[in-house]
Amino acid sequence: MTSAADQSNFPTMIIPRGTEIRVNQHGQLSIKTPGNLVIQNSGLYSELESTNGSIRIEENVTVEAVSIRAAQACFIQGTVTAWKVRARRITLEDKARAFIMLQESESLELSKTSRLVGNFANEKELFLMMGKFTAQLKELPGSVDMASPTPLAEGIRTGIQAPPQPQRDEGADHLRSAQALLERELSRTDLAPGEAEALREVLYGLRERNLPRVANVYRDAFAEVKAPSDALRQAHDHLDRYFRR
Repeated sequence: MTSAADQSNFPTMIIPRGTEIRVNQHGQLSIKTPGNLVIQNSGLYSELESTNGSIRIEENVTVEAVSIRAAQACFIQGTVTAWKVRARRITLEDKARAFIMLQESESLELSKTSRLVGNFANEKELFLMMGKFTAQLKELPGSVDMASPTPLAEGIRTGIQAPPQPQRDEGADHLRSAQALLERELSRTDLAPGEAEALREVLYGLRERNLPRVANVYRDAFAEVKAPSDALRQAHDHLDRYFRR
């Protein structure tokens, strides 16, 4: 009876027939299911897709995804950052935040307290807008993904910028290694929500090159993790080496 009572405290996970779950080389999860999909855990995803139903991102959940597709509706209660969201209806509920570059929907519903950033209808609109503000874009700091630089980004760095000084190279290596380790560790499912949220703040700072922010929060963030893995210890060590140079 005690064992049965203990098990009743845990939710049951049901994976419908026809569901596909994959992990790519960067540790990002892809889920494709024929029915409705409810996301209750924050995380980094490659693709989220409901081929016949709807997708819901619940409150206090932070999702980053390359692509989100739903045959019916995409309901957002938490925070979503995505390159593309495609659904018949996209709804941002109270206090929801969505950072969407490209959205394809028949209807878009926003509550008064929600926030939507981006919202281009297609790549052409995005490129035309970027073309109008080329000068302003050149003034922005680089924010490419240090964990997986693209050939284009590599070409820009090597073809236009002057060769970096050795000290900068060493510092960039520490930041790149710390980000790659955090990207991998945040795909784990055994981190407590508070632990994951604290580490995610550090990761966002690294992605945005907001180094003052990283310097202010990373020690407290890592201290939140009660049982750090070897990879997290390495990430902390890389940041310590960078900021103590």
